[in-house]
Amino acid sequence: MGRPDPEEGQLPAPVKPPDGGWGWIVLLGCFVITGFSYAFPKAVSVYFKELMKDFHVGYSDTAWISSIMLAMLYGTGPVCSIMVNQFGCRPVMLIGGLLASAGMILASFTTNIIELYLTAGVLTGLGMALNFQPSLIMLGTYFDKRRPLANGLAAAGSPVFLSSLSPLGQVLLEKFGWRGGFLIMGGLLLNCCTCGAVMRPLDMGMKRKMGKTQDKYEAKEMLPIGGKSEEGISTSDGNKKAKKAKKKPKKGKKLLDFSIFSNRGFIIYTIAKFILVLGLFVPPILLVNYAKDTGVPDTEAAFLLSIIGFIDIFARPACGMVAGLKWVRPHVAYLFSFSMLFNGLTDICSARASNYTGLVIFCVFFGISYGMVGALQFEVLMAIVGSQKFSSAIGLVLLIEAFAVLIGPPSAGRLVDALKNYEVIFYLAGSEVVLSALFLGVASYCCLNRGKKKEPPLDNNPSGVGGSDTEEAESDVQEAEEHSSDNHQPAHNTDNAVVAANEEANHVAEEQSGEGGGCPAGDGEVSARDGCNADQMVERDSF
Repeated sequence: MGRPDPEEGQLPAPVKPPDGGWGWIVLLGCFVITGFSYAFPKAVSVYFKELMKDFHVGYSDTAWISSIMLAMLYGTGPVCSIMVNQFGCRPVMLIGGLLASAGMILASFTTNIIELYLTAGVLTGLGMALNFQPSLIMLGTYFDKRRPLANGLAAAGSPVFLSSLSPLGQVLLEKFGWRGGFLIMGGLLLNCCTCGAVMRPLDMGMKRKMGKTQDKYEAKEMLPIGGKSEEGISTSDGNKKAKKAKKKPKKGKKLLDFSIFSNRGFIIYTIAKFILVLGLFVPPILLVNYAKDTGVPDTEAAFLLSIIGFIDIFARPACGMVAGLKWVRPHVAYLFSFSMLFNGLTDICSARASNYTGLVIFCVFFGISYGMVGALQFEVLMAIVGSQKFSSAIGLVLLIEAFAVLIGPPSAGRLVDALKNYEVIFYLAGSEVVLSALFLGVASYCCLNRGKKKEPPLDNNPSGVGGSDTEEAESDVQEAEEHSSDNHQPAHNTDNAVVAANEEANHVAEEQSGEGGGCPAGDGEVSARDGCNADQMVERDSF
């Protein structure tokens, strides 16, 4: 008897997230990847002045390097989803780490700004995108109960790396120049390959455990069970062949699952996130120039961003812990809506801040609200679509966000040039964030909660409804149970069967004599539903 193939339905393996163990190593890798993905495009701005001198270009020309990196990070979401669904997370992350490192290494040998766009912008941006999205998918695979906390801790990588990569870049620039700095930064990005290597697929460990369990099962089957052992083996082999003949061929896995657009919660989340991104990044981008225009010295103005980053480091894990509470997690979408509302009102209330103290207070509250948004954004998406469809969902969401990133900050910059007034920009950005918060909260309550109350109870096997993976797993479980019962049935001892039948007959006779024949002896549960009273049913259920 060989070990049954898991693909044949003999070993059902609905993989349960361990919520720990190797998952903490995966969390550490996700922390590093998130830090590089979000902080690296901003940290590269340290080299802009030297690039302007060497290539004789303006600030807007060099700023396109960071813009292209972010555009690749967001815009290549569907490509990342397709690659993950086709090849898995670990190979995609290893390729992404090599591309990100190669982009910065090649950028250190460039001779014009166009080459920088293609190397540091496109190649490095694509590499970081191929790392960022799979790391979040793996995080959702390894964590379930502790997933909000895990998302919060992973999201803290962004402010931690931002506060460390910028000073490091300045030191490298002073000692080795921008070319040497790019070369060393490219070497640092090879750590993404290390993070990708630790992203072990969860089903590998489960297969090992299942193999040990099956070995024990086979050992029990091979024990001497009398003259009927050969009959049991031949019967099980015959049943196995019959199962193979009857089993339907499984459908191939979709490279990009567009069926998530039939999920109303996903539609609401996507629209709210698009509106949010239009105004979320505007205040931190314009904050330093706004402070300088109000008379704040350059060093103190730059320190404002450090305040936001420092508060953000602690806000994200703290918000993840709160979101993981039993009475909060079912309503995590409303907590996300509250965090967006908090952020938008902070922008609006601080629009008239005219001194350094007022700007510091704004940075404190903005850091808290910004950290809450960063910790909850992907947790809410995972809760809406589930881990099975998250790889496709995040790719499509990031693609839609890419358009908002290209519209929001550039439009705000043009309005500043036209109006020469930062106050209007803060009002506009805050209003967009508040609008997204109200839309998410109201739409979730009206379209989702009320829809659940009105919907009738679903059948056990509804037609045309999603969840094919779950139904397939359940059918595999049923097949495995039937196969197991077929294997054991010929090997049962006939004496035990006779004893069990006698005991059941005595029990039925006692019931007939005690209850006055209120229920026929051989009808079982069906007769109990039809002719027996509630007391008799309870008594039978107790046995």
